Amino acid sequence: MTTQEVRLCGLLLREHFGDVVEKVGIHLLRSGTHNLRTVVNETGLSVDLVKKSLCVLVQHGACLFASGRKGPGSPTEYHACCDRILRILRYPRYIYTSKTLYGDTGELIIEELLQRGQMTMSSVVKTVADRLTQNMEEGNSVDYSEVSPTFANLVETHFLQRCPPLAAGGTKESTAGSAPPATPAAPAAPAAPPAPPTPESFPDCYKVPHVTLLGRGKRQFPGEDGEDQRNAKRAKMDSETHGDEGIYWQVNFERFHLYFRDQAIVSAVANKLDQTSSEIVRTMLRMSEVTTSPTATCTKPLSANEIYRSLPASYNIPRPILDQYLTLLVDDPMEFVGKAGESGGGMFVVNLHRALANLARATLESVVQERFGSRSARIFRLLLRKRHLEQKQVEDFAMIPAKEAKDMLYTLLSQNLVQLQEIPKTPDYAPSRTFYFYTVNQLPTARMLLQNCYKTVANLVDRRLFESKESKRLLEKSQRIEAILASLQASGAEPEQLTEVEEMITAPEKQQLDSLKLHVNKLDSAENQVDETIFLLESYINSASASPS
Repeated sequence: MTTQEVRLCGLLLREHFGDVVEKVGIHLLRSGTHNLRTVVNETGLSVDLVKKSLCVLVQHGACLFASGRKGPGSPTEYHACCDRILRILRYPRYIYTSKTLYGDTGELIIEELLQRGQMTMSSVVKTVADRLTQNMEEGNSVDYSEVSPTFANLVETHFLQRCPPLAAGGTKESTAGSAPPATPAAPAAPAAPPAPPTPESFPDCYKVPHVTLLGRGKRQFPGEDGEDQRNAKRAKMDSETHGDEGIYWQVNFERFHLYFRDQAIVSAVANKLDQTSSEIVRTMLRMSEVTTSPTATCTKPLSANEIYRSLPASYNIPRPILDQYLTLLVDDPMEFVGKAGESGGGMFVVNLHRALANLARATLESVVQERFGSRSARIFRLLLRKRHLEQKQVEDFAMIPAKEAKDMLYTLLSQNLVQLQEIPKTPDYAPSRTFYFYTVNQLPTARMLLQNCYKTVANLVDRRLFESKESKRLLEKSQRIEAILASLQASGAEPEQLTEVEEMITAPEKQQLDSLKLHVNKLDSAENQVDETIFLLESYINSASASPS
């Protein structure tokens, strides 16, 4: 992992879990696998604080543990997961996607699991039913049986999965809220840092248990109890068994990433061709969701007959028109769709790796155009297409004057967006007897741009935290007044009382609050936009690493 990744992980841990968890997490990221005693000594924190911090990290999957590498009897060792911590940046996108696919209930289920890391199905259903009831009119409530089907649908479509059992995996915490062991309680682990177990390797990964839940969501009135008291009451009330004790669930990030990837490909086809072409590609991706491996370079072959039968009836595409669209997709230079045979009216595949490569390429071209202008982007695209060109050839093909082309090439070269390759005629590398070719290596350039994106997001998060810290007093005052207003409204206060409380915030303070919210919203929006670029580049780099070529 790089310095920028570690810095971003630290900022995300600080924002979501506090300074103490950040200190422990950063120490594990920088120094690697350590046991509890070493972490305590090197961070200077108390044993209790380090235990609680490790418990939080393990609960959210950001830390793995296994028995010591020195053999039986050695202390349990902990290892932080940089990739899992970086997923915190994508939480808003996971929640928004679940809301789009499964409505408010799906949104709250995913949100609860992201906030708490791991939960049982019965706990999730009760919490979500309570939250839905809270937002309904007085006298209305949500039955637990209305939430359970949405949870089952999320599991069926693999957006949720069971946490691997501790006895089987040895690297996952299977009970929420329990302290990480400071003695070798886990099975023997390999000498290398522990690798996360694959949930799919467990037979019941996507099996929904039979849960006995009777009742309706309960409304919580403002100011009735503190959060700790409510949790304590809930623990006492939930002492009865529901049939899913010890079965904990977590969000399946990889399934969300496959959905994001498919959406990016469909959107690219729609922009390049038209909406009908994108629906055909969407149908092909949907048909191959179960049969295609996440690391595959292309989907399993599908016949034109199967595609025709699976198309949405609302599009009403005749078979001859479908054949024409498939031919158009195969002949398109972007090569999103390829032909794999002639049986069944033709066998077709979606070229996942090539699609991601084209999306990453378009991202690189866009960055060059935004930073250095359209002429530099023309040179960059030319080098991507022609692979190797001399300076004179670049000037001729790009139709740019020699002086300008030279300046642009050297600017791109200084930013590591373009590479210079020397091919000598003789072993002495004499400049007069050496060819100098400019080229673009897409994969290393994508990796460099990815690090720049991490740096950008870290700067945005840092700035947002600074803005919130500067206006901390005003934000706390605003939250107190909002709580008072909510309490008065719940007790049926008169409008005069509400107006009097609202006037506790002066006009200048209100203006400052509005300005702060606008600024923070812009920073949040920028973070989400950069994260979309990060996702595309990460997907392309992972696909290129998995590709045999």
